[in-house]
This record gives sequence, structure tokens and C-alpha cells, in this order.
Amino acid sequence: MRKKLVVGNWKMNMTRSQATAAIESLLLLIDPNTDVEVAICPTYLTLETVAHLLRRSHFHYGAQNVFWMPGGAFTGNVSASMLADAGCTFCIVGHSETRGRFGKLEVPESTLSYFSETNETVNLKLKALLYQSIHPILCVGETLAEREAETTDAVIYEQLKGALDGIEGVEFYNGVVAYEPVWAIGTGKTCDSAEASRVCGFIRRALTEIFDADAADSVRILYGGSVKGSNAADLFSQPDIDGGLVGGASLDADEFSRVVRGA
Repeated sequence: MRKKLVVGNWKMNMTRSQATAAIESLLLLIDPNTDVEVAICPTYLTLETVAHLLRRSHFHYGAQNVFWMPGGAFTGNVSASMLADAGCTFCIVGHSETRGRFGKLEVPESTLSYFSETNETVNLKLKALLYQSIHPILCVGETLAEREAETTDAVIYEQLKGALDGIEGVEFYNGVVAYEPVWAIGTGKTCDSAEASRVCGFIRRALTEIFDADAADSVRILYGGSVKGSNAADLFSQPDIDGGLVGGASLDADEFSRVVRGA
């Protein structure tokens, strides 16, 4: 049986002092004997602080992104080997915000070309992480326009197929996929729990086709998109949802602990 997983994605938030306060609170609020696996993905600059605070805890930690090359003239990027050296066990890949697909646009539309992640770059990043034995959290999801056009399943299948090209099921064994409907990220809107479960079930069937049934069954499929304490239990009780990738609610220790309890 797959163990529930709840991942806090801090995005571009938290100074070192804020990160320290948040982790210290979480360690007090979340039962160390919980049967839910918990991970925090902070910014690169607070990663060392978080790692130090979690060194003897039941928490895991990871990164929000990675570059696929092992080193070289790639200013501002961080390699998978660097993340492994920092002790990361997880890394988010292909988040809608790195793809330039925003539920709530907070930057000028003219700058969207800056966020230019593609299925090809996601694929390269996945391979780099797997080589370093870091569990990737592969994000997939549709925009509001795609949902209204009833192309949700087709869009997600294309993202999965492109991201996992050339990767064997045995390599992605115990991997993680996060379904994040773009229109529900940062907007306060949440996908209906039954529909979220349906899409997560579709993802598992797609993974069965791409890999095989055994590998697909090992993958934990998370839901992300305005997950909070008040809706966590309903979402995580769905048969095809194995936990959550939590954004805004992960910045508040009380709220995030409620999400974990909901799992």
C-alpha cells in the first residue's frame, strides 16, 4: 500500500529566520509517529537552514527545481549532484509556474517568455534527478481554457508522455506525480474532490500504458491546487489521491499541520 505523502512547496517565500521559525513550529505540531510522509521544498537559499533543522527528524526536504547539466557555464542554475550533496530526497519538476502557465498572473504578460519550461526540459531534468537517486515530483495539469475545451486528459497525457520519454518503469519506481490544475493554483479555487480523484486515476492508467502496471502502482499521485486544512481530509480520502503538493498553506505551520492531519 502506498504511504501518503504531503509536500510543502514554499515557492519564493521565507527568509532564513522565517524558515527557522516555521520548521521549529512544524516539528512541534506534527506527530513524529505519523504514518504520513512529510517533505518541505524551500528556496535554495534556505535549503541549508531547513536541512540542519530537520537532520534528526521524520521530515524529508527537497528542492523546487533543478538544471539537467552536471556543471558548466549555466549562471544561476543548480545541478542534481549539488542537490544530492545537500541531502535532498525530493525535487519538484515541471511546475506550471516554471512552464509559464499561471492560475493567477502576478507578472506582466510580456514577461511570460521568461518562464519557458517544456516537456523536453522536464524530461532532461527527470533523468538528471533519477541518476542521482532523487525522487522527482513531476507536475502536470491543465489551464482553465483547456478544461473548458474538455481537453484535460489529452493535455495531461501529452505532458506525461513527453516528460517520461526514454525513462523505464524501473527507473521511475516509487516516483511521484502531482496533478495541479493550473486554474486552481493560487486562485483559491479547488478542483472538486471526485474530479480530482478521477484525473489522478487517469494519470495512473496512463502510467500503466507508458510503463507497466507494477511501476504505475508504485507511483504516488498527489493533488495540488489550493489545498488547505479545511479540504485536505476530503481530498486525501479519495481512492486515487495519495497526498498533496501544498503551496500557500505550507507557509503557515498551523495550517500545514492541519493538512498533514487530513492525510
